[in-house]
Amino acid sequence: MTAVTTMNHRITSEAIDALRAAVRGAVVTPDDAGFDKARTVYNAMIDKRPALIVQAVDAADVIAGVKFAAEHDLPICVRGGGHNAAGLGTCDDGIVIDLGRMNAVRVNPQTQRVVVEGGATWGDVDHATQPFGLAVPAGIISTTGVGGLTLGGGFGYLSRGYGLTIDNLVATDLVLADGSFVTASESENADLFWAIRGGGGNFGVATAFEFMAQKAGTVTGGVFFYEIDKAAELMRIYRDFIDDAPRELGIFFGFLMTPPAPFLPEELHLKNMAKIVFCYRGPEAEARTVLEPFLKVGPAAEVGGEMPFAMWNAMFDALFPPGRQDYWKADFLTELSDEAIEVNTKFGPKMPNPSSVMHLYSVNGAIQEVAPEATAYNRRDAKFAWVVLVTDDDASRMTDHIDFARDYWDAQHPFTAGGAYLNMTMDEGTDRVKDSYRDNYPRLQAIKTQVDPDNRFRINQNIAPK
Repeated sequence: MTAVTTMNHRITSEAIDALRAAVRGAVVTPDDAGFDKARTVYNAMIDKRPALIVQAVDAADVIAGVKFAAEHDLPICVRGGGHNAAGLGTCDDGIVIDLGRMNAVRVNPQTQRVVVEGGATWGDVDHATQPFGLAVPAGIISTTGVGGLTLGGGFGYLSRGYGLTIDNLVATDLVLADGSFVTASESENADLFWAIRGGGGNFGVATAFEFMAQKAGTVTGGVFFYEIDKAAELMRIYRDFIDDAPRELGIFFGFLMTPPAPFLPEELHLKNMAKIVFCYRGPEAEARTVLEPFLKVGPAAEVGGEMPFAMWNAMFDALFPPGRQDYWKADFLTELSDEAIEVNTKFGPKMPNPSSVMHLYSVNGAIQEVAPEATAYNRRDAKFAWVVLVTDDDASRMTDHIDFARDYWDAQHPFTAGGAYLNMTMDEGTDRVKDSYRDNYPRLQAIKTQVDPDNRFRINQNIAPK
């Protein structure tokens, strides 16, 4: 075994051998044949070369990796599902704690509690909870990692009824920067529990989560596709509809170029269109009654029906596979003004390919019933979360796609609330992070200073210690 040399550090072969002896998982270095695969994350735009990767199998492995980082003055980044928009599950010249092999899920159907290891995906959780008619409110893509989504706040189809993912979080096990192992809950390390509910990966490695699951067995899920000239009308209906919509309904508006898929008529393939995506916790007949304002507009096509929630939550996985170049821009909106609608109907119909989208998520309902100071996630006043994702298999086309996304964001940003859902942003700097946490930032910074004064966990949407 040879030593590892980075820009700032030389790690001896003896030190690496000692780390390998201390963990039951694998320690992967740049000399190992599996290094390139091990360092790869979801977003192919990210090409980082860490000093080494610890593929942990338990909390003891995580502790060993964190202590090794402290001994060698290495920054730590944590990889769960690897989905992070900015590719923050890897880094240059630091240590990656890869939790992918820690993916067990245990369900207690009597208490509706679910214990999830830090490297699990939401598909793992859905698989375990579905037989009991349960689910944890989270996301719209089942390949997303539990850890990153949860620590950032987490919303999805069930959130209007059941709140954010963090609103269903009971406790979290964490390895802190000094290698200590703690549990954070309302009754134990309460300040830390407050911070991790929206504060991202700034405070330690989350090795396990305990959630309160909610009822979500069979749902009615679907997509209505519309000709592009109906987009403004749909957005106005959506704006007026969402305040009083039943909490059983999760719904969002979007722009897309339709895929050449068999569930769509051939004349609609590769066509820029508007869409309404929905998930209703109830039978199809009820769902169609609730969605009548959108049906009256006249969809050009529709797909969906009654199905298990786990099936619906994985429905779009194949449209967003790993290995593409991805670029994101995001914002929060407290209202959808006529001016914002005008901007969106100018840019939205120009999606460059079927894998690029604009989504306008409804994040009201139960989410807004929690006070903004109750958790680190501050933007409880937002009614909508806006995001544009441009993506391509061909890196040579990304410059034009990124220019489009930035122009789109620049045009609509004046009509937004400031700040963004940080799970859907690239690395946009400290001011953007502060804008997103608003009045909660000073408390987050104080807790960060207490548990990670050296900012060992800085490969994230970073909250710097004082």
